[in-house]
Amino acid sequence: MSEKRKARESVDDNRKASESVSGNRKARENVDDERKASESGGSRKARGDMGEEIAARRLSECGFVILDRQWKCRYGELDLIARDPSGIICFVEVKLRKRGGIASGREAVDGRKRERLRKAAALWLSERDPDALTRFDVAEIRADPDGYFRLEYLPDAFS
Repeated sequence: MSEKRKARESVDDNRKASESVSGNRKARENVDDERKASESGGSRKARGDMGEEIAARRLSECGFVILDRQWKCRYGELDLIARDPSGIICFVEVKLRKRGGIASGREAVDGRKRERLRKAAALWLSERDPDALTRFDVAEIRADPDGYFRLEYLPDAFS
């Protein structure tokens, strides 16, 4: 198979993964604690945990296997580590944005943050599966004015 065709299939696979995880529907989260945390502002940690839970639940519904959550090392924290249905290990950076926020979640993953994520991922892989196929994804979650959470999943957001 030619390199061009492999690259095209990889892009198509990533687009399908994004559509299946993000969906074009609103996902209602009925957990009272989640609602309270988003409406009252909650602590930064509580909001982050809530966002990670929403993303992990949605990924699991789409066939991903969650391998690790909030894995910490000297380079920082990896929010979610999951194996997608095709076997690729995904390092997922979760960004929860409050209503009315100006910057998107993907904009918050700047060059310095990407470098820290790469180093942390390399360390995680060295301890578990050094030869695995990997990618870095971003899960952006926004609260709509009516209380719904919208998840936009960006597979292969950076390399």
